[in-house]
Order: sequence, then C-alpha cells, then structure tokens
Amino acid sequence: MKENKIVCAVILALGLACMGLLIKGGIDNFATKDRKVTVKGLAEREVPADKVTWSIGTKVTGNDLPLLYDNISVQTQKIKQFLLKHGLPENEITVNPPAITDLEAREWGDNQKNFRYIVNTTITVATGKVEQVNKAISDQAELLKQGVALGENYPQYEYASFQQMKPEMMAEAIKNAQKTAAQFAEASEAALGDIVTADQGQFSIDNRDENTPYIKKLRVVTTMTYSLK
Repeated sequence: MKENKIVCAVILALGLACMGLLIKGGIDNFATKDRKVTVKGLAEREVPADKVTWSIGTKVTGNDLPLLYDNISVQTQKIKQFLLKHGLPENEITVNPPAITDLEAREWGDNQKNFRYIVNTTITVATGKVEQVNKAISDQAELLKQGVALGENYPQYEYASFQQMKPEMMAEAIKNAQKTAAQFAEASEAALGDIVTADQGQFSIDNRDENTPYIKKLRVVTTMTYSLK
C-alpha cells in the first residue's frame, strides 16, 4: 500500500514537472512569436538597350492613283537604301503594303481638298544594331533632302537580355535585404533568425530619362521577413 502511494507521488511529480516545462515553452513562444522584421532589398542597373524597333512612316497625296503608287514606291526605296547605307541588314527591314485613303469616299468631314487620295506606307526595322539605328535617326535630314516626306517615327528600345540578368539581380536584392535586417537586429539588441516569408521580387525596366530612351534602368525589389531572437 505504501509502495503504491510512493509510485503515485512520483508520477504526479513527473507530470507536474512536464506541465511546467510545457507552460514555460508556451510562454516563451508567446513572448517571441511576434518578434520579426520585414525589410526590402533593392538592386539596380543601368544598361544600354540591346534591341530597337523603328517604324518610319511616309505618305504622298494627289489625284492620280497609279502615279501615287509609283511615287510611294520611290520613297520606300529611298528609305530602304538609307537604312542599308547605315549598316542595317536587309532581312531586318520590313516594308508594309501601301494604305490608301479616298477622301471623296468618306461620309463625314470636309471634302473640299486639293487632292483626292492619300497613300501611306511604313518601313520598319527591328534589330539589335542599336548604335546604327541611332546614327540613322540623327541623319534623317538626308531623306528630307531627297524629297521623302517623313511622318512620325519614334523608335522603341528594349533590353531583351533581362531574363539572363534576373538571377544575379535577385540575389543582390536578397543580400541587401538581409544586410538591412541584420542592421535592424543589431540595433534592437537581437539576433537575426530564419526567413519567415519572402516574395519573388518586383521587376521593372524603364528609360533612364526621356532624352536617352536607349539607356534602360533595371530595378528589382524584394520583400523579406526575418524572425528575431
């Protein structure tokens, strides 16, 4: 009988000890579960564009449609030769078919014009030879001297190699985020713990400024949450 009481007392003591440890662990976990810091990491690059698409519009007006076709063909050839002269490959130059506008066929607007037809066409060059295109853009006056009526022709620049640079910039952004979190932990007299959450990063490509669209600014921002000990 006495031995049974001793066994029960030992079991009770062990149970109380385990309960105490569990309560302590719960209190510690409750006290530290919200100790975390969320930081952002940034990586930036300035790179030259490696692809450009330049569409050059031209048009002629008049009343003699066959003659207009001949004139637009001459202008198209002048533009094409101009691009070839600047080192742009022929297989990267596309000439769109002419588009005709018959002003007398319109049901709206003022038909009192000195001409009936407007014939438009567009020559597009899509290439990685960005420097050659920039040189051609600065030499457009040559076409005007040849009597080529140019319309709006704004080039579109891209950085097509961004996919190859993404892993490197992502790693840099994560490293910068970790550095910021470590500085925060040190200032808080805490130790930096494990990563709690992390996003895949926000990527953007913009022109460096409006005057140099052929220089691209790459930007990666990642958000990281770390636990603090």
